[in-house]
Amino acid sequence: MNRGVFITGTDTGVGKSVVAAVIARLAATGGGSCGVMKPVTSGCSVRDGSRFSEDAELLAYGAGIPTLLPEATPYLLGAPLAPSVAAEKEGVRIDLERIAADYSVLAEQYDFMVVEGAGGLMVPLAGGFLIADLVRRLELPVIVVARPGLGTVNHTLLTCFAARQMGLSVTGVIISGFPDSPGEAEESAPHLIGALCGAPLLGLFPRIASDEPREVVDAVVGRITREPLTTLLRKELGLV
Repeated sequence: MNRGVFITGTDTGVGKSVVAAVIARLAATGGGSCGVMKPVTSGCSVRDGSRFSEDAELLAYGAGIPTLLPEATPYLLGAPLAPSVAAEKEGVRIDLERIAADYSVLAEQYDFMVVEGAGGLMVPLAGGFLIADLVRRLELPVIVVARPGLGTVNHTLLTCFAARQMGLSVTGVIISGFPDSPGEAEESAPHLIGALCGAPLLGLFPRIASDEPREVVDAVVGRITREPLTTLLRKELGLV
């Protein structure tokens, strides 16, 4: 399989999609091509009678992909629930081998792949299979996306520990939505995470005051382009 990265989070709603889209933009503008994949989406939106993944479309926007192939979103589930529960409600079984096959189709067409998970590593997909099992099946390293603020150190360290216990490689951590004027808890979290989680801190992606995800992606890219941590991020992902 080609080069790529799997984006997971310490929880749902931590900003994974924005981080994944920003990384896709960095990869796509670094001299190669970047493909994207959102294997499982719960709570899909509907357009013209068909389901689609807003997260996957944001990733495609970041990578500059005009039209997503079907392989980029193999499971589009209606209910905003854990994937295994949402799939069961529809009589669907999420198949890791199908996802791996779709990933291979995409990976043959691009120099780099960005795959976004659902929630965190312990989110159930089917039976005893978790998101972590999918990551291991795809043989991808992990970037952990964390939120700023109180509690994030514990959540981030637990996620990194669990990843290693399951045999996954953690490339690093990105804190998403970091405020321009951080409070005490927010200000101390990056140092503690970088010192204790056993993986480098690869970014403090700023909090952007916009409800439009594409505007947020553009603004974050503009803010971090010349940051030293972005140079480290590129290096760790093999984009330089």
